[in-house]
Amino acid sequence: MALSRRLFVTAAAAVAASSGTSPTLASAASATSAIPSASAEEPWYRIPVSPDDTPEDLVRKASQVRPTERQITWQSLERTAFLHFGVNTFTGLEWGMGDEDPDVFQPVGLDTDQWARALRDGGFKLAILTVKHHDGFVLYPSRYSNHTVASSSWRDGQGDVLRSFADSMRRHGIKVGVYISPADENQYLDGVYANGSARSERTIPTPVENDDRTGGPEFTLQATDYGAHMLNQLYEVLTEYGPVDEVWFDGAQGRIPPDKVEKYDWDSWYELIRTLVPDATIAVSGPDVRWVGNEGGFARENEWSVVPVQEKDNGRMDFALSYDAPDMGGRDALVAAQPVADYLQWWPAEADVSIREGWFYHADQLPKSVQQLTDIYFGSVGRNSVLLLNVPPDKDGLLPATDVTRLREFRERIDRELPEDLARGARTTTSPGTITIDLNRTREVNRIRLAEDIRHGQQVETVVIEAHTGGTWKWVAEAGTLGASRILLLPTPVRARHWRVRATRSRGPAHLAQFALYRSKT
Repeated sequence: MALSRRLFVTAAAAVAASSGTSPTLASAASATSAIPSASAEEPWYRIPVSPDDTPEDLVRKASQVRPTERQITWQSLERTAFLHFGVNTFTGLEWGMGDEDPDVFQPVGLDTDQWARALRDGGFKLAILTVKHHDGFVLYPSRYSNHTVASSSWRDGQGDVLRSFADSMRRHGIKVGVYISPADENQYLDGVYANGSARSERTIPTPVENDDRTGGPEFTLQATDYGAHMLNQLYEVLTEYGPVDEVWFDGAQGRIPPDKVEKYDWDSWYELIRTLVPDATIAVSGPDVRWVGNEGGFARENEWSVVPVQEKDNGRMDFALSYDAPDMGGRDALVAAQPVADYLQWWPAEADVSIREGWFYHADQLPKSVQQLTDIYFGSVGRNSVLLLNVPPDKDGLLPATDVTRLREFRERIDRELPEDLARGARTTTSPGTITIDLNRTREVNRIRLAEDIRHGQQVETVVIEAHTGGTWKWVAEAGTLGASRILLLPTPVRARHWRVRATRSRGPAHLAQFALYRSKT
């Protein structure tokens, strides 16, 4: 994809709207002075709210929330991949039972380089492997479970999918993510998960017989029996497999009796992760990234990265509103969440979906069409979210040929939808609340990409796009939130030489980072 013209709006072109109505130019100094001081490690990504806050107070606080560096890096990824792989691949289940014979796992043709090439050619920048799904089967030889690849005859018990995956991804320039399911059916059967044990101080890593580890960091953390089990596995993964860029959790409980609830030790898990891999993003049951609220891959029309949250058991951040609320961070949403919200937090959305109907491979399923994937791209990346597309390996340990082809076709389609940025190298002028582009000659445009410099928060609430034709400025399109990425699809191409974007409502000084114009080749 061609580089977009990046218009970092500073003293000469900052859009301010302290009243939330009519924006004016703001200097870099005034924009900075509005931000409360915070540590360099964790800026104001979370600000407390009070029952006494007025609606104006809530908007002001929301305008002051800033992302961390790890969140900024994550939001720039755009396309990420999920790889659901494990015993379910061979049993045909989506949620395993935990009592599977490990020998069922026989990916005799495993080729993680093939996975990496396909994802790279599809435009993906990070891939997440299901190191352990709800069944508890582990894709590396863990010291803390017998339900692992080491108990399979595959590769004479010497196989290590995680090792192969991590090495392949890095070789092909793809960041490494790991999913380690909090729910664990196998550990429930073994009497560890949801056994009613109290939280107490645990030494991590917990030594085992013939333990060959020496010299690594040690932790004393509060955990239940199962919480300690998770900490030990996290420790293995995060200290023995090279740099990890994302740790992905969901909040699922095992399929167990209702009185057998395991309260997860989120605070201890987070502390371990932050210490061992401080730059790694923790998603989705984590403080860095939230679930968009559906598994269809589509974000809300106006998706806010600043949302109200409440703190739950053991430090877990949770939605203050329903996870599928139609408005997660608008002005009305801030007020509606106030009775239960503890904070306003930078918590950007991840839109997850599988390329096939199921999350694990099933031979009778086919991948989504290029058009479906394109619609998902514009409904996720084009709406201030990061796309997480699941591509499940088959029983041979390969990505199916149909899916590999579809990934390449998907990337090629997006490249045609957003080819060369017509605004690249064009003359740009600014005035209060307005950025104007002169394309040098009349050009046809039907795709527009906008973004804020989110280092200054998410501020823009509405913008309008106009083209100068017939001697006057004429309305072309409008949008609500921008955030890290907003893509507008014009129903019919518009021909003009001069284009402008005007911020018509903003919570605080708004800094546009991208105003790109395209004519699709589709």
